[in-house]
Amino acid sequence: MYTRYLNKTTKAAPLAVFRIFFGLMMLLSIIRFWSKGWIEQLYIQPKFYFTYYGFELVKPLGEWTYVLFVICGLSALGVCLGWKYRISSIIFFLSFTYIELIDKTTYLNHYYFVSILSFLMLFLPAHVYYSIDAISNKKLQVTYISKWNIDSIKLLLAIVYIYAGLAKINSDWLIEAQPLGMWLRVKTAVPLLGNMFQYKWVHYFFSWFGMLYDVFIVFFLLNRKTRPVAYFFVIAFHILTRILFPIGMFPYVMIISTLVFFDASLHEKIILALQKGISVLSRGKVVWDSNKSDGIYFQKTNKIVLIVIAVFFTIQLLLPWRYLMYPEELFWTEEGYRFSWRVMLIEKVGIATFSIVDPSTGKRFEIRNNDFLTSTQIKQMSTQPDFILQYAHMLKDHYIREGIAQPEVYVESYVTLNGRLSQAFIDPTINLVGEKESFAHKKWILPFHGTIKGI
Repeated sequence: MYTRYLNKTTKAAPLAVFRIFFGLMMLLSIIRFWSKGWIEQLYIQPKFYFTYYGFELVKPLGEWTYVLFVICGLSALGVCLGWKYRISSIIFFLSFTYIELIDKTTYLNHYYFVSILSFLMLFLPAHVYYSIDAISNKKLQVTYISKWNIDSIKLLLAIVYIYAGLAKINSDWLIEAQPLGMWLRVKTAVPLLGNMFQYKWVHYFFSWFGMLYDVFIVFFLLNRKTRPVAYFFVIAFHILTRILFPIGMFPYVMIISTLVFFDASLHEKIILALQKGISVLSRGKVVWDSNKSDGIYFQKTNKIVLIVIAVFFTIQLLLPWRYLMYPEELFWTEEGYRFSWRVMLIEKVGIATFSIVDPSTGKRFEIRNNDFLTSTQIKQMSTQPDFILQYAHMLKDHYIREGIAQPEVYVESYVTLNGRLSQAFIDPTINLVGEKESFAHKKWILPFHGTIKGI
């Protein structure tokens, strides 16, 4: 059965369309990021960068960051056009992921999605149909590919949607309609819908609909009969999300990505429309003749590739559950929160006041965080324990250079979670210099005074 499935074929058009629009959306994202001045703001101006545990070797590049963005944008264009596809895919994956690893202050679920999707595409023959590579190499001009290539993209999208839906099955989201209720109340300026957002029932409707949508939308997309209606909801859901929340290009990426669930006939029509447009620009020259690409692209059963993809999906299926290894409330400690498709589930606001103690003199003084961090970094640091610990160690190193031999670092911090009253977050008696980052539970996080039930 396993071998039979690997030998199944399907038309290549859906994968080609996916490649084209994915590359195009990534190029537009890079241009948008540059045009808004975010490269300077997020990757050049900060004095200190919060690295990911295990990726401390990833360093900021200063003004060379602009070159990195150029490389990333050009490789995205290469993916879109299917030009030197394998090389373009590798360069895009490495450059985009490097950018995201520079500072975890910028972490967003959809950046993580782009990184792992671009990694998956390294192994897919997305260049064998309607690409510059296939035009220049006639042997690549085929119509059929192995079915698992397209199914792997569907599986990744299913993981993202379903896990995001399961994460919403918690008491804050469904019983309290939080934090969505807080966010919607301030959206009264939204045309047509704004006045409705003050009503509690609207908060519950959006919360429950969001959960049900995420859990079930993939199953409706997989069913041919319900697929058109399901896709209408995909468009409506993500456009509304884009209107209400500043989450960049991600809604459009998901709208385009879910086209992969449709039959090849739709994608062939899309390619025909693209071909007509290119024909006009090229004054009638035929760039791609689908009648001459009726072969099958058979991939050798490379065990190494199959093992890599199997490991990849195993990680994606298991990683979101790692929070079960930690004893405290996930939304409070955020241990195991990232990379788990928990999208927009928490609203945390905090304040963290750091003090330096010179043990040789007993002198104690407070730190002004904005002397070291940007406003965005301060906001993120004040509510996330790993940020707090990393910042404390940076302060230690700084004051050693200032002449304090063995500085001690303490923090008084208070955090409010999903509209609750503020409470103490970090044990103020703990010298954070003596604590090390690891995957172990951070015992210096104070207990959460409340209960959040759910998955």
